[in-house]
Amino acid sequence: MHDLVITSRRAVLPDGERPAAVAVRDGRIAGIHAHDAAPDSAERVDLGDVALLPGLVDTHVHVNEPGRTHWEGFASATRAAAAGGVTTIVDMPLNSLPPTVDVAALAVKRAAAAGQCVVDTGFWGGAVPGNLADLRPLHEAGVYGFKCFLSPSGVDEFPPLGADELRAAMIEIASFDGLLVVHAEDPALLADPAGPGYAEFLGSRPGESERRAVERVIALARETGVRAHILHVSSALCLEPLAEARREGVRITAETCPHYLTLAAEEVPEGATQFKCCPPIRGEANRDELWRGLAGGVLDCVVSDHSPSTPDLKVPDFAAAWGGISSLQLGLTAVWTEASRRGHGLRDVVRWMAGAPAALAGLAGKGAIAEGNDADLVAFDPDARHTVDVSALHHRNPVTPYHGRTLSGIVRTTWLRGRAVRDVPEGNLL
Repeated sequence: MHDLVITSRRAVLPDGERPAAVAVRDGRIAGIHAHDAAPDSAERVDLGDVALLPGLVDTHVHVNEPGRTHWEGFASATRAAAAGGVTTIVDMPLNSLPPTVDVAALAVKRAAAAGQCVVDTGFWGGAVPGNLADLRPLHEAGVYGFKCFLSPSGVDEFPPLGADELRAAMIEIASFDGLLVVHAEDPALLADPAGPGYAEFLGSRPGESERRAVERVIALARETGVRAHILHVSSALCLEPLAEARREGVRITAETCPHYLTLAAEEVPEGATQFKCCPPIRGEANRDELWRGLAGGVLDCVVSDHSPSTPDLKVPDFAAAWGGISSLQLGLTAVWTEASRRGHGLRDVVRWMAGAPAALAGLAGKGAIAEGNDADLVAFDPDARHTVDVSALHHRNPVTPYHGRTLSGIVRTTWLRGRAVRDVPEGNLL
């Protein structure tokens, strides 16, 4: 007898989308059966034409707790994740206080998260000046890799790595086959915005700054053999060097984010600082190139870079406002809206937002509907439409550029290890 069987005529499986019955026992997927041959179970859910997806994996989330819990927190962030079909998040080492740059800080963060998470939660460590000796102990303590900046992070307690520090970190991380994830913008090409508007802000962070930083990371990854990953690619200028490096066998991957795939500089309203993020949202032609890079496999993952703040930090203009997009709950529907318009299917979206992020972090048992995996599942109605009301989101602060946009797809139910997610903290700390 199984605990649960979910049937759907649109189950998104590793080999494609087809009718299936997914059986769950003891929190894991016990078998995948023909739609009309479902085994006996204590509970059965028939989704009809609502799609059944694996739970999404978001490896780029700024939860900010402890220290800046008024920006976001584990309780609100994980509720938002579950409402958006995300069953696993990996929390960034900043903007919490203290940042996760040593084992003691990791213990503080895990203690803050304990008993609050409604989805599974893992943690990145940080690579900053002066913590080279802390990297291996953090790895052994269970972080999934290390984030660094090549340009100022926006918070003083998490400074960027200089050239020699970056190389030393790569050598150390390669020695235990860890993963370095990089915010890649060359500070030499960044400037203070020349004015308060979006055009001036965009001009202050040119695409060439991303490309030059990516080329630097590639060169050092080639030299050191480290596994490296480029975070939140916003500029299509990065695609050529990334593609060439991968052809050469350099161990490098890259991600982009829903806002770079669905929004464009031309449509940013005057004064709408909820659109500000770093690197910035660029033009429509650039967006089209990012989609081609994603379809061609140069970009591996689509993750949120959920980086919220309180509304008072998003004023008075683009020069001074905090740079971060709140979208954890909306990533799936935003990406599906644009992906379906461009001819992509749910299998593509699942690969970008579940399978590839799980593989990046080495999250065994996550990211696919496969026998033996955790029964992390999502009932997703791809044909339903909804208009985003920021006040109805689970994010702690009501700020998002998607407010008022009509998106395709609604998450009907999210299951974590075979249990429908409720407002009960049943997520594991990974």
